[in-house]
Amino acid sequence: MKYARAIAFSLLAGATIVSTGCSVARNQQTVGSYVDDAGITTAVKAKMAEDKSVSATAISVETLNGTVQLSGFAKTQAEKDRAEAIARNTKHVREVRNSIIVRP
Repeated sequence: MKYARAIAFSLLAGATIVSTGCSVARNQQTVGSYVDDAGITTAVKAKMAEDKSVSATAISVETLNGTVQLSGFAKTQAEKDRAEAIARNTKHVREVRNSIIVRP
């Protein structure tokens, strides 16, 4: 009897998730793509942190449906270009939009 209640609740929760289409905030993406995007963002930030020529703390990385948006400030054009190259060479990235501003 105890298990029947748990199974019924699990089925109801599963049906609710499936019927809503697994939408995330404002119907922009599914839960699966949200998780993928979070992984891409993490990978890009990790690669930037490892690279001594890029200030990972001054550059923001956001990902939506495989498109990476870079913003923030770089000290040189070379740093801006390197940040873009890191993002482009990260697995599963479809497109990179580089809005980094060079400010010495």
